[in-house]
Amino acid sequence: QVQLVESGGGLVQPGGSLRLSCLVSGRDISMYAMAWYRQAPGNQREWVATITTSDSTDYINSVKGRFAVSRDNAKNTVYLQLNTLQPEDTAVYYCNRLDSFFQFPWGQGTQVTVSS
Repeated sequence: QVQLVESGGGLVQPGGSLRLSCLVSGRDISMYAMAWYRQAPGNQREWVATITTSDSTDYINSVKGRFAVSRDNAKNTVYLQLNTLQPEDTAVYYCNRLDSFFQFPWGQGTQVTVSS
């Protein structure tokens, strides 16, 4: 059974940084393009960043130059470095496979709150 466990969120002031982690159990993530998503209150879940099996990355325009996705296949973990955080980055952050037709069961996510 596949399980996703996101961690690393918290309350941070505007301009601050956080590093999110997503530990995957039950599957070898080296075979999959992985992605980070977020859901702000009242909004639908949106895609934020992707890292492919060859470590190519892509980002939603609003986070380009501020966020960085990485992976450690040996640890079966995907990371998201969040820099220069802004209030509009406030959301619950999730990771999953990029492929929307074959995604793993969603984890609980990790809350990121950006506020002064």
